Amino acid sequence: MKITLPEQYTTRVEMLPLIDIVFLLLVFFIYAMLSMAVHRGMDVELPRSTNATPEKELTLSVTVRHLEDGASRIFLDQKRVDPDQLAVLLAQRAEQEKKRSNREPGVLLFADRQVDYQELFKVLDQISRAGLNRISLQADAEPE
Repeated sequence: MKITLPEQYTTRVEMLPLIDIVFLLLVFFIYAMLSMAVHRGMDVELPRSTNATPEKELTLSVTVRHLEDGASRIFLDQKRVDPDQLAVLLAQRAEQEKKRSNREPGVLLFADRQVDYQELFKVLDQISRAGLNRISLQADAEPE
């Protein structure tokens, strides 16, 4: 008498669900990286604009923060700097960025809404004195 055994099925790892998961993780990490890379400055109340779009290619961040007593503080990538030393420090940082990325660095300028116009121009003069001419004034998008 002959006994027939049932056919043995081999287990398989399906690739389609695995590929879906990998792509979802990839999209999540790309989105997380893009959302974190935009703003390296201090938290300030930016002016509003209907054409506000965040710059992502400029690498140096200068923030002018307005204080309650009417004075302003200047920060270079979240470190407080003296206004007279801003040009020297920016030139040094620009040289480091140029060596690192082989591109001419630019400046993201974040300024509170209440900052005096003359104070803003003093900062712009210091940035120009550092030899940087790619400057992007940052603003919040106007609510619709």
